[in-house]
Amino acid sequence: MRIDSHQHFWQYHPIKDAWITDDMQAIKKDFLPTDFLPLLQAAKMDGCIAVQADQSEAETYFLLSLAQQYPWIKGVVGWVDICADDCAEWLSHFSKYPQLKGIRHIVQAEKPGYMLQPGFLRGISQLQHWGLSYDILIGHQQLSEATAMVSRFPEQAFVLNHVAKPAIQSGSIQQWKNDIEQLALYPHVYCKISGMVTEASWQAWQQADFMPYLDVVIQAFGCSRIMFGSDWPVCLLAAHYQQVQQIVQSYFNQFSADEQALFWGGNATRFYKL
Repeated sequence: MRIDSHQHFWQYHPIKDAWITDDMQAIKKDFLPTDFLPLLQAAKMDGCIAVQADQSEAETYFLLSLAQQYPWIKGVVGWVDICADDCAEWLSHFSKYPQLKGIRHIVQAEKPGYMLQPGFLRGISQLQHWGLSYDILIGHQQLSEATAMVSRFPEQAFVLNHVAKPAIQSGSIQQWKNDIEQLALYPHVYCKISGMVTEASWQAWQQADFMPYLDVVIQAFGCSRIMFGSDWPVCLLAAHYQQVQQIVQSYFNQFSADEQALFWGGNATRFYKL
C-alpha cells in the first residue's frame, strides 16, 4: 500500500490560521479531500495520513469526520492538549475513533524546554496505553531536546516530521547532521521525508539542494524507518505535489524494489497500524 504519510486539510479562517502569513497567498484558501484526491490518484498513492494544522480538539473532530467520509484517508494525527490535567480523558474519548492513529503538537513554536517539562512528559507517557504514536514537529535547533525526550519512552512510537527542518536554503548541515544521528540511535523513532521544499529557496531550489540531507537521513535511519510525506498543501509555497514526489522518486530509484516499497508506504502502514 502506497501512503502519503503527511498532508493537511483545512477550511481557511484568518484568525484560526494566522500562521499563514501574507507571503503565503498560495495556501490562503480551503483545501479539502475533493481537492487532494486527484493528486493522490495521479501519484498512484492508495491513501494518506491527515495531520493536524490547528491546535484544538475541534481540529481533531474535523479530520476524523473527513476520514469517516473518505476511506482513502487511512488515518488521522490529531491534537489534544498534551500538557493538560485532563489529557487522559481526551485520549480516552478519542480512542473510540479507529481512524485516530497519533497525536501532534506544534512544538516548533514553543520555548526551549517544552518537551522536557513535567506536563508534557506526563501526556506522552499516556499515549502508549491507547496505542497512539506521536509526531514530533520541531525545528533543527530543538533536536537535542527531542532526543532527550524520546530517550525516556523506549516503548513509545515516535516519528520526526520534516526531517526537523534543516537550514537547506543556507546549506548549513553539520550540526543538524550530528543531532539527527543522535536521535536516530533510538529504534522507536521514525522519520518522515517531508517538508523539505519549504526549507529551501521557495522560488529557486534545485534537486541537488536536497541530496546531502537525504543522504544523512538514510544513513541515520536506514530504509526501515523512513516514510514519504508530501506536506500538501503547505508544499505549494515552493512546489507542486508532482515536484515533491519527483525529488524523492529520483533519489530512491537507486534503491531496491523492497526498499522503495518500505519508503512509499510499507513503513507508514506499519507505524500507523493501517
